Amino acid sequence: MGRLLITGGSGYLGRHLVPFAGIEKDVVYTYFQNDPLALATGHKLDICDEVSVDQLVADINPEAIIHTIGSNRAVDLNQVIVEGTRHVAQAAVKNDVRLIHVSTDALFSGEDAPYNEDALPTPLHEYGRAKARAERIVATHDNHVIVRTSLIYGLQVMDHSTAWAVRALDSGQPVTLFTNQRRNPVWVVTLCRAILELASHDFKGIINVAGRQEMTRADFGLRMLNWWQIENRETLSLGPGDGDHWPMDCTLDLRLAAKILSTPLLGVDEVLDNNKIG
Repeated sequence: MGRLLITGGSGYLGRHLVPFAGIEKDVVYTYFQNDPLALATGHKLDICDEVSVDQLVADINPEAIIHTIGSNRAVDLNQVIVEGTRHVAQAAVKNDVRLIHVSTDALFSGEDAPYNEDALPTPLHEYGRAKARAERIVATHDNHVIVRTSLIYGLQVMDHSTAWAVRALDSGQPVTLFTNQRRNPVWVVTLCRAILELASHDFKGIINVAGRQEMTRADFGLRMLNWWQIENRETLSLGPGDGDHWPMDCTLDLRLAAKILSTPLLGVDEVLDNNKIG
């Protein structure tokens, strides 16, 4: 594998993926405003600037692009997720570069789980609709992989949803962990390994990559609070989520990934047990 270009090096996945890939690969990454990695191979880039994206890919001449940008916290989901992905995909086609696109299980309605790779997107919210449109753009490039994944967490850097809950609890705000939403949380190390494996693999198309343990958001949230030793839970409650606006069951069928990848798809309890301190 030659040089890798990773978009979104300042995001949660990117901050783990860049140094992880850099152990063995020549890695260049992009960031939008702030660069927490502060490495010499970082490039400031507005993914919505088509000319800049095209020029960077041409200058770097990577063997593969790993496109991680796609936050549901973006101000303009269509610009960042849809048009940004379009610019990356166009540059990948123009320069004959393999494209690994990180997608989500949140583009499903939650009514027909578990979802395999043939399942068509049925999004309930704008984020899911934007990610579905981005997938269709990526699929026009012959040499592509769409990685559909789930809730990403780490054990050294707190994930965004857990960090939000901790801030809310610290300020006395109510936090409800949903007992009726089911997902396949994925350890960021597992996801990094699988993505890098796919970057040099001959597989093309859609593949589900997540943890093999299915959990409710409540069970997962409590595991994370326990791991980070968060004792302030006075305003924490467990209860059902809103099924009209958020999908209830987005669990994924992982048989394809288990078949073609050597990366083990560890569940949350396996990860926590393997990383116990003391």
